[in-house]
Amino acid sequence: MADESDTLKGPDLAVGVRIERMADGDLLLGHVAGKSVILVRQGEDFFALGAVCTHQGGPLAEGLVVDGGVRCPWHHACFDLRTGLPSRPPALDPVECYDVEVVDGTATVTGKRSPATHASLERPPARAAAARPASIVIIGGGAAGLCAAQTLRREGYTGSVTLLSADEAAPYDRTNLSKGVLSGDMDEDANELHPSQFYRDNEIELRLGVHVEAIRTAEREVHLANGERIAYEALLIATGAEPVKLDVPGASLPHVHYLRSAADCHRLLAQARSAKTAVIIGASFIGLEVASGLCARGMEVHVVGRETSLMANVLGKELGAFLQELHEKKGVVFHLDTTASTIHEDEVILTNEETLQADLVVVGIGVRPRLELAEAAGLAVDRGVIVDRFLETSSPGIYAAGDIALWPEPLTSERVRIEHWVVAEHQGQTAALNMLGRKKPYEAVPFFWTEQHGFGLSYVGHAKGFDDVRIEGDLARRDCTVSYLKRGRELAAAFVHRDHAGLLKELEFERIIGANGDYSACQSS
Repeated sequence: MADESDTLKGPDLAVGVRIERMADGDLLLGHVAGKSVILVRQGEDFFALGAVCTHQGGPLAEGLVVDGGVRCPWHHACFDLRTGLPSRPPALDPVECYDVEVVDGTATVTGKRSPATHASLERPPARAAAARPASIVIIGGGAAGLCAAQTLRREGYTGSVTLLSADEAAPYDRTNLSKGVLSGDMDEDANELHPSQFYRDNEIELRLGVHVEAIRTAEREVHLANGERIAYEALLIATGAEPVKLDVPGASLPHVHYLRSAADCHRLLAQARSAKTAVIIGASFIGLEVASGLCARGMEVHVVGRETSLMANVLGKELGAFLQELHEKKGVVFHLDTTASTIHEDEVILTNEETLQADLVVVGIGVRPRLELAEAAGLAVDRGVIVDRFLETSSPGIYAAGDIALWPEPLTSERVRIEHWVVAEHQGQTAALNMLGRKKPYEAVPFFWTEQHGFGLSYVGHAKGFDDVRIEGDLARRDCTVSYLKRGRELAAAFVHRDHAGLLKELEFERIIGANGDYSACQSS
């Protein structure tokens, strides 16, 4: 194995760089003491951070400097230039932070900040402590719940934080289940978001395998199935969603799987190791990612979907057709405009009377939000838990985030419920700030990504019911931007091998939102 220093690029930043080489907003990739480091100029200030995103290793040198942070081009995490702390998910851990001196027109990285100094930045002094709730309970140990708990501590909150999770496993990255874990590129045990010590160090009471039976808003208590009652002054409901079940004969057979939790993934992998044929019911993103993962394991894969054109209502016909061809070249067989009518132990019968051999079946026909607790508590619900722009529900002091939240999307002013991992993390972060009295509106631009057969696609914005699709670039060469418009207004865009363009589009949407929703800047030319 080559030494890490063999792969280092750019100048030795410990020697120094002439500042005239860098314009405002520039990022320069270099190295210090055998580690890749980026030097960033913002105005007359210079900063140095580790060059690798802590989420999935994205190259920060190819990112974008915005408002005192650097955004990763892969999944749009952001790190504070002054501290290295993650200011936006999906990154949860900081990058290394270095000191920089500017003398006689030369910027020199003088050394890495000590771990003790860096760690102290994660727990700032509590602000306005008298106005803060004495205790906070979070129901749900997924993306929103964990991000909320971490944000509370990072903001200096010193009251009790109780994180109640129905899952038996500590918080993990759900997006990896249908991607790296299923394909075998990632070990199941490597998917935890934090080690157990993290929760102890941050005094987050993480309770796993807990069933919450009721929320008593009058008493401000959460009642557990075991009879225990937990008092709260502020509450976050982040119960997530559950898979829609297939209702056909044989759907409960042991070789029929859903993929939502780590336990689901473990059971699926146990059978996939010996299976030779698989039928995926549902041509959704989860279904296509599962197809990719099972293909990587050498299985014969069939995908069944009700639509006549793959993903046309989400990505448009051209990009949907591209994805279908991508899968077909890997051997995946599609059966569209049909669905399963009966499942047997070794085969699936379709409504068009086709018979498909199947050692295992994976169902991915959508999810539904877990609203039972909110409904029983008397909160306003309509296809989701209704929240205001601060993510507060109809009951003061109770917030909702993630897959269950129905929120006012600022670009269109429509109430939406979006089932994206990064959206849930952003909402958990925002809800935590508002439980601390910040009054910060949730205005993050929705973002998601998919990976299939080594092909990556990112998507910025939210375009439900678009009426025009425009492709700039060459989709066949995997170099393009796909814009989704409604009545001439761009609502979202997908990016194929144009990561930096995705960051710029996100920033463009943010500036429109910041201008109080003035959409004139998005009028098509």
